[in-house]
Amino acid sequence: MGSLANVNHNVDQQQDIELEQGSHVDRTRWMLDTPEPPSLWSEFMDKSSSCFRAKLQLRSLVLSLEGLFPILSWGRNYKFRKFKNDLTAGLTLASLSIPQSIGYASLAKLDPQYGLYTSVVPPLIYCAMGSSSELAIGPVAVVSLLLSSMIEKVVDPMADPITYRSIVFTTTFFAGIFQAIFGLFRLGFLVDFLSHAAIVGFTGGVAILICMQQLKGLLGITHFTDKTDVISVLRAVWRSIHHAQWSPLNFLLGCSFLIFILITRFLGRKNRKLFWLPAIAPLISVILSTLIVFLTRADKNGILIVKHIKGGLNPSSAQQLMFNGPHVGEAAKFGFISAIIALMEAMAISQSFATTRGYHLDGSKEMVAMGIMNIVGSLSSCYIATGSFSRTAVNFMAGCQTVVSNLIMAVIVLISLQLFTGLLYFTPISILASVILSALPGLVDINGAYHIWKVDKLDFLACMGAFFGVLFASVEIGLLTAVIISFGRILLYTIRPDLMNVDTSGIHALEGLHKKLASHGILLAMANPWSKVIHKLKLAQFVEKIGERVFLTVGEAVQACLPIIKD
Repeated sequence: MGSLANVNHNVDQQQDIELEQGSHVDRTRWMLDTPEPPSLWSEFMDKSSSCFRAKLQLRSLVLSLEGLFPILSWGRNYKFRKFKNDLTAGLTLASLSIPQSIGYASLAKLDPQYGLYTSVVPPLIYCAMGSSSELAIGPVAVVSLLLSSMIEKVVDPMADPITYRSIVFTTTFFAGIFQAIFGLFRLGFLVDFLSHAAIVGFTGGVAILICMQQLKGLLGITHFTDKTDVISVLRAVWRSIHHAQWSPLNFLLGCSFLIFILITRFLGRKNRKLFWLPAIAPLISVILSTLIVFLTRADKNGILIVKHIKGGLNPSSAQQLMFNGPHVGEAAKFGFISAIIALMEAMAISQSFATTRGYHLDGSKEMVAMGIMNIVGSLSSCYIATGSFSRTAVNFMAGCQTVVSNLIMAVIVLISLQLFTGLLYFTPISILASVILSALPGLVDINGAYHIWKVDKLDFLACMGAFFGVLFASVEIGLLTAVIISFGRILLYTIRPDLMNVDTSGIHALEGLHKKLASHGILLAMANPWSKVIHKLKLAQFVEKIGERVFLTVGEAVQACLPIIKD
């Protein structure tokens, strides 16, 4: 009997083991067979189709629409108190957007009104579809110069402005298509091919290049080079000065108001209550300089002026889009490049301010919003719009609460297009150059480049490659250099992975995580960092930010943090 009981017991144990193994296999198979996460587009279509299958269940349809149009969600709880803050921010934003938009249109080799058009339609679309409360939408310096530097190699904007504009609008359309695709299919990783270091170098190089380009307007030079590299620009400036083909009055007027704008910026930084002063300084400069030229008729003495600016509502440009012909391929290529650069700039700005205010931003939905606004913009005489760092900072400082500040700004610009463009006839070109120059210092991150040099020499190589590529070759070559070095770096770390290291992009991500956690009252601690990692974190001054919360083991970290949790 005893042996029989033992046999039965062994059989039961064997069955239990087989059952456990079988359940383990089932669980493993279930984990491995997990379906791929749905894309934003498939989520929307699934929810929409389920609504129709269930005889249009209203609640599901509303949730689907709120996913694409966040205004339907937060708009229900919008209060008058928020509107007062948004009104102040929108008015302040408009005072900066009007002169900047006119100036950036000249960078894109377009007539001034196209910059104003781009500050009307895209912000209105973003107000309905965007979710960043602080991001200020409109034309920006980097994308404007990138567009003109690429397209003018295909068509001369002076010789054939109609074809040039058609390519600009078609490029904008393709840029919007690519941006929407990136968001719908969650392809935001394509932007990651440009590392943080490459972005710092590329942006700094473009800023200096824009500065050199503005010497034409600041000095009143009429004949200038079409090339964008710094050597060609300096040679053209020297030739004009040497042959007295410049206007000292233009230089004097432009420098005077440039100094005025920089002084107001200094005062605004010293006293945060005067945040509005540097924001309205460009508009004040435009008004005063226009009045001076009109009263003194200085345009007859060599002062170059804007002259006619076409007013009115945005005209349709649908008929100008080119979907056949010799330039379609170039427009698609330019659109892809511009889409990535515009997204890179907007996402970096919006994520930074979202972290500061402590809310989550869905990158895929932001990409879709950017894409739709540029597609619609291309049909209404707008070129590529994205988030502006300088205007977003002003919007934030002015106390914006929602994207309604973009709506108010767009309405003010539209009113200006309807009523006041005729008053800008005598606006000096040198003042527009001064407005652009005053916005450039924020694009040159010298401290960021220095930290990259201290932390990671390979990252610094990518930074300098992009920087010098832009300065001494072209914007496209600089961008290509940045992508090649960044991609080569990814391949190098893939072939020879160093799991015990961290680069500047990783440190940048840690800083963002630290800010996000701090905004929620959560302390960040580190346990068992390797020597290479802690050395680079010290060089980047990240260790100073988290204080004494660096521990040798996880156990020590838990013991040290328990009293804080109990308190």
